[in-house]
Amino acid sequence: MAGTYFDHNATTPVDPRVRESMLPWIGDQFGNPSSIHAFGQAAREAVERAREQVATLLDASPAEIVFTATGTEANNAVIRGCSRIGCTSGHLVVSAMDHPSVAAVATDLESSGFDISWIAPDANGRIDPDRLAAAIKPDTSLVCLALANNIIGTIQPVEKVARFCRKAGVPILCDAVQAIGKIPVSVRDLDVDFLSLGAHKFYGPLGAAALWIRKGVELNPYLLGGSQERHRRAGTVNVPAIVGMGEAAELVQAELEARRAHLLSLRDRLETGLREIGDIVIHGEAVERLPNTTHAALKDIDAQSLLIRLDLAGFAVSAGSACSSGTVEPSPALLAMGVTPQEALSSLRISLGSGNTEDEVDRFLVVLAREVAALRQLGTRTSV
Repeated sequence: MAGTYFDHNATTPVDPRVRESMLPWIGDQFGNPSSIHAFGQAAREAVERAREQVATLLDASPAEIVFTATGTEANNAVIRGCSRIGCTSGHLVVSAMDHPSVAAVATDLESSGFDISWIAPDANGRIDPDRLAAAIKPDTSLVCLALANNIIGTIQPVEKVARFCRKAGVPILCDAVQAIGKIPVSVRDLDVDFLSLGAHKFYGPLGAAALWIRKGVELNPYLLGGSQERHRRAGTVNVPAIVGMGEAAELVQAELEARRAHLLSLRDRLETGLREIGDIVIHGEAVERLPNTTHAALKDIDAQSLLIRLDLAGFAVSAGSACSSGTVEPSPALLAMGVTPQEALSSLRISLGSGNTEDEVDRFLVVLAREVAALRQLGTRTSV
């Protein structure tokens, strides 16, 4: 497809090497890993090799890895499991910067009688670990804190929060879906109890994700049926996608530092150019962020209009707002940071990938400056 892709936080293209690793498993090799014959055992060996590759990336044990279809499923499994499906009361602590796959489940539980402590971030999108720790109660069953926000890219102090959780005897879920492949992630260093990741965020296929569960931690199964994944997640596993996830994990392990350096260089170049356009606020720039993520509010601009113009010019980016039932609404995470609705609706998220180049960034800046000037001029004419 023609055009320049700057929306890697939504999904990444499948690495050709990953695609090559998957091809046999959508061809002649098609066994069910649960079958005892040779076809099934070959598939099982492929799945277990992928489990080892994912575990190595996370500094984990293969036995602690549970394959799921999506990061959303993994997060739901933990929250529903820790809240004891069927109960109508309990307490959870949730960051207001967490992904909707966490926030929406917490909201649903809240509507059924659960007590949810929503922890707001500072103006840079960072959660204060002391404030979160203070929200823990004797009946708290889970704390949820994403390692990196998917919109701003702010990296959260998960290690500090985990220490508080450990002292209080409360498990912690770390949604690392947006962080894997961009920064080093070790479950041992983070000291969390659960961690989720999704292959399509680090050049693997859609439809493959994983949940890391610390050895010794109990979790009520979310899906019931067969004995797959050591009775922790029923259902026939997606062998081709899991093989691809394993290959993507191995490539990340080998190439992470080079990828990070490349992305940081591109992001610095991008943000220097953005400031030259003028009347632009870069959210979260005062704190540590993902190396590929820039979220910028452009004064007097409707982000949806700008996004369409950029798409027509051949650049794929994301708006800093969400569309539901045809209505554009400000991101709850941005509002939690204290960003005004008007500023949120004038924001773009530009998320770079390892395949992007300096030339693409430079061409984007030229087009962006042109389209912003045109929209601002139209706005001036309209208001006269």
